[in-house]
Amino acid sequence: MALTRLAVTNLRNLAQVDIQPTAAVNLIYGENGSGKTSLLESVNLLSMGRSFRSHKIKPLITQSAPELTVFGRLKLNDVELPLGVSRSRNGDSQFRVQGRAVESLAELASYLPLQVINADAFSLLEGPPKVRRQFLDWLVFHVEHEFYAVWKQAQRSLKQRNTILRRGRIEGCELTPWSRELIAATERIQAMRQSSFDKLLTVFEPLVAEFVAVEGLNLGLYQGWERDKSYADLLEQTLDRDLKQGFTGSGFHRAEIRIKIAGQNAADVLSRGQQKLLVCALKLAQGQLFEKITGRKCVYLVDDLPAELDERHRHLLVKWLNILNTQVFITGVDVDPLIQPWRHLNRDIKVFHVEHGAITSKDYSG
Repeated sequence: MALTRLAVTNLRNLAQVDIQPTAAVNLIYGENGSGKTSLLESVNLLSMGRSFRSHKIKPLITQSAPELTVFGRLKLNDVELPLGVSRSRNGDSQFRVQGRAVESLAELASYLPLQVINADAFSLLEGPPKVRRQFLDWLVFHVEHEFYAVWKQAQRSLKQRNTILRRGRIEGCELTPWSRELIAATERIQAMRQSSFDKLLTVFEPLVAEFVAVEGLNLGLYQGWERDKSYADLLEQTLDRDLKQGFTGSGFHRAEIRIKIAGQNAADVLSRGQQKLLVCALKLAQGQLFEKITGRKCVYLVDDLPAELDERHRHLLVKWLNILNTQVFITGVDVDPLIQPWRHLNRDIKVFHVEHGAITSKDYSG
């Protein structure tokens, strides 16, 4: 699976660009502010309908332009699939696959699975639980086809339950149907999360040893409440507390991956450099497992690689991206540090130079 065409109009300083990436290695270089990260953002828009840098749309649209558009052509085996995204200043959005309007962003995301490694990705360790929950749910969403529907059901029942709790009183049995629905959905979500998490560990543990040599590293899945209680019993036991707080305090919405070293949070023990390597290992493991389960590959976006990793660890990351044999887009200010780790790896490489929003390209032969 690979993007074979990417056309962008009015995305930040990319007024109009149209490129044909290689299915292997795409190296994008240029000065800061030239538009190279915006090119990665355009790929993310095709997958998620938004940027990985911000959920706000207006800052993405070129000044004075009414809307931005991104068009891509995705090759799946021998089939080429056109994808299109349009986002406007007035809030209108259009998402299309093969010319057909898609029902939801979830459907759009299913076509183009992405892994993003950038400065923000390192919040996976030091950020709030939501970040690690979303990391796991990306995998569950892509490998468990019923997950999104069950997750939506759980969100709906949680919202309705919280609406009643905020009143501070319960009339009759009005809470019961929402609690029952929440319990059923939560138990299914937890089962899917646990299954995916267990599989992720089998891939991650041998891989991380190459990136971070640290004793006592442990990943655990906190399901959102203590494991010695059923969720049904927990809701009953904590009803008074939930009423007092005005919301459901435990459940699927509190789950997270807990990353510890000898019982301490990894973010408090590891150096900044070690944290980056651990996140790289997690992202690579997720892509590797995704391919193992689905037979499809992720596309990797790596923003400003030389600034994030030293030379030795750039080579290590490139080694594993090469093993995954997937399409990658990597940015940096200078071209030589981008090309150097790929020399002698026998991969097709295309180099893009971005300058003031204009892009030129050439095939590289080492």
